[in-house]
Amino acid sequence: MDLSIFDNKYLVALASGVGGVALTLITQQVLNKRGLFTYFVRHSLVGASGDDAVFGSVRVTWNGNAVTNLYSSTAELINQSLKDYENIVVRAYTSDTVFLTDRTEIVGTTHIAKWTDEFLKQLEVAPGTKPSPRQIELHSHQRDYLLPTMNRGQSVRFHFLNAAQTQNRPSIWLDVLHKGVRLRFRVPQNEIMGVPQPRAALWGCVLGLLLFGLIIAFIQSVWLATLCALIYGFFAQVPGAWAVRSWRRLREWFGG
Repeated sequence: MDLSIFDNKYLVALASGVGGVALTLITQQVLNKRGLFTYFVRHSLVGASGDDAVFGSVRVTWNGNAVTNLYSSTAELINQSLKDYENIVVRAYTSDTVFLTDRTEIVGTTHIAKWTDEFLKQLEVAPGTKPSPRQIELHSHQRDYLLPTMNRGQSVRFHFLNAAQTQNRPSIWLDVLHKGVRLRFRVPQNEIMGVPQPRAALWGCVLGLLLFGLIIAFIQSVWLATLCALIYGFFAQVPGAWAVRSWRRLREWFGG
């Protein structure tokens, strides 16, 4: 191979300059990429009202009113981007269930997400009066929260005790309107080491292909090669999860 071109200092300088510009552009593109928040929602049935002509009736009530199906629902919001954000307003809303109570947690901290001042003002009831139908409707189907800080990789959980208005599971959604941020819903998945199992399995298969190549190249015994491949197949999700976690750490380090 002819390496004489590396002796030309002008070509080396030009290549270095082009490479530096390309690296700078790539770095800026990564760091300036639009922020991504994702969320998923899990539902657990807490209780249900029912009637039985022989064995009697079961009633779940709220403020003396019967509730057909009572659910505990958790919506988890995650900052998947390489940026930290401030003063994020998160709206939780529904059209087929009634919010009864709610609580929040900013995962990994002792802090909680509080209602926005505007939302509190809309629900304010003067002493000696009752909430208006509009206030009852708002409290039953919407919550607005303020997150003072949403760091990269940060998770926030919103827990709702709610009464479904149909026989189906409730539908609860989140909404975020913030400059440079887009929100994406994803179906909740089982996780291994904090990584969704489908993603861990995919990367486990990719690493498995590399491993199988090494097995074919260096292990002559058929039964030993088969045994190694079988053992890896049982635990393929684990190295896949390690690979995803390693990539996340590298991305966080690269993003500062």
